[in-house]
Amino acid sequence: MPRTLLDKLWSLHRIAPAGGGQDLVHIDRILLHDLSGARALTEVAEKGYAIPNPALAFATPDHAVATAPGRTAETFAKGAGGVHALRRGAATHGIRLFDLGEDGQGIVHVMGPELGIVLPGLTVICGDSHTCTNGGLGALAFGVGSSELTHALATQTLRMEKPRAMRVRFEGTFPQGTTAKDAVLAAIGRLGTGAAAGFAVEWAGSAVRALPVEARLTLCNLTIEMGARIGFVAPDEATFAWIAGRDHAPKGAAWDAAVAHWRTLRSDDDAVFDADHVIDAATIAPQVTWGTSPEHVIAVDAPIPDPDAAPDPARRKAWADALAYQGLAPNRPLAGTPVDWVFIGSCTNSRLSDLRDAAAMVRGRRVAEGVTAWVVPGSVRVKRAAEAEGLDAVFREAGFDWREPGCSLCVAANGEAVPAGARCVSTSNRNFVGRQGKGARTHLASPAMAAAAAVAGRIVDIRPMFRGGEF
Repeated sequence: MPRTLLDKLWSLHRIAPAGGGQDLVHIDRILLHDLSGARALTEVAEKGYAIPNPALAFATPDHAVATAPGRTAETFAKGAGGVHALRRGAATHGIRLFDLGEDGQGIVHVMGPELGIVLPGLTVICGDSHTCTNGGLGALAFGVGSSELTHALATQTLRMEKPRAMRVRFEGTFPQGTTAKDAVLAAIGRLGTGAAAGFAVEWAGSAVRALPVEARLTLCNLTIEMGARIGFVAPDEATFAWIAGRDHAPKGAAWDAAVAHWRTLRSDDDAVFDADHVIDAATIAPQVTWGTSPEHVIAVDAPIPDPDAAPDPARRKAWADALAYQGLAPNRPLAGTPVDWVFIGSCTNSRLSDLRDAAAMVRGRRVAEGVTAWVVPGSVRVKRAAEAEGLDAVFREAGFDWREPGCSLCVAANGEAVPAGARCVSTSNRNFVGRQGKGARTHLASPAMAAAAAVAGRIVDIRPMFRGGEF
């Protein structure tokens, strides 16, 4: 019987039926950070649980730590307790901790893949909804709550209901200037933030197969914003080449055996999906969100939607409320809107390739007067690699702040926030009301689009740059 990739991954990890339509599923990797991870380790201690497989858990502080140069756990005092709890729990149970300033530290969904902790075919959990990022390597990765995290630490299992299978195919070729971030935002805009609720999403098609691995991680990162906890791309030769030689990747004969297995992790050609969508990659322009949901997104050269054109009363009100919060008027161009802040970072877009894209837009230019612009690398390794290429100098000379790895302005739970009323173009994943700070106005975009906005002082279309012009 033909099987989807979801079917194959599920059967590899299903231990037994657990009743109520659920299965008992084995968990291969547990990622811990200084908020949910610290809470789970504290609960493990309070309940007297043992952690039988500490070698399968990995920890790093990222959410509630400052990213200012020279930061320590105490720089953001309110987050220090979580960092210390993470340190205590990791030391007590023998869990590998990648601490501040240490090689390997970074945003949990950046350091997991880059260290080879996350591999194709593994089940990966973390107390963070954007754990789906790791599906870019072909892993079955998803976010869980603190109680589930505690259960998995103590048992290496979870009770779960198998989701339905959805496939979203981008066929053709993305135009120049269009990135994986634009592709996934466009998909969310067309299908809606609830379209994938109850599904696991396989991102596929010729345009996805042509994406480099780090772009696939970005694509999977926003799967949760379409309503699904799980998103993945079938691993291929590009995946294997990207993983080869990483710290925790198999070596020698074990590597050969692993790759042979990983090559089987693909949906059968005649597999049937519960939902199947096809999007013409050539139709996707650089995207920018205009409202307060990731589905409030348009091509940068499109007019801001009019609530009167919304398809139903609920969305009419949501659009009107979003425009009021964002301080925008309908039927006007989004391009040209002045910006106050730019943030390049987060688990969505803080890898070396993202920083290269951003640097290409600012090299030889200056951040516009009145704009505050930050670059926050996703990990210590990304930061060091960028500095080895001189990217930090490009950003500093342009007037950007070059900071330490962490979640920073994506989540505003670390003492770093966009001021109330300020407009920020951000490479992160959520533009909810107050997400980047109380009263902050967020526009999601790709690294190149964000960087261009910083030097132009307004939202701009980057495509003229590729034709020898200016934005």
